[in-house]
Amino acid sequence: MTAVDRWCVVAGDLTDQEWERLEPLLPSMTPQRGDRWRDHRQVINGILWRVENGAKWDQIPDRYGPAKTCYDRFSRWEQDGTWVRIERHLQTQADACGDLDWRA
Repeated sequence: MTAVDRWCVVAGDLTDQEWERLEPLLPSMTPQRGDRWRDHRQVINGILWRVENGAKWDQIPDRYGPAKTCYDRFSRWEQDGTWVRIERHLQTQADACGDLDWRA
């Protein structure tokens, strides 16, 4: 189970408020190999759609960009620790607001 699997509880695309919390935690948007760069928000919405629906990568709707782009970004962020950093940050914020119950 990946970090994104653990914290994905959204229904639908990210709201503006959710995006404002998430955007500063992401790597810079630097195009790779001259391809058309897909916006992080669009790609994350595709990744979250996949997790939420239990779908295969190639089933991600076109509105989220190419499935390969979603997969590549997901994999890169899994390898470089981006998802874990996001998870820790969101847990810290939720805990500070009293939104987490740590009782087992």
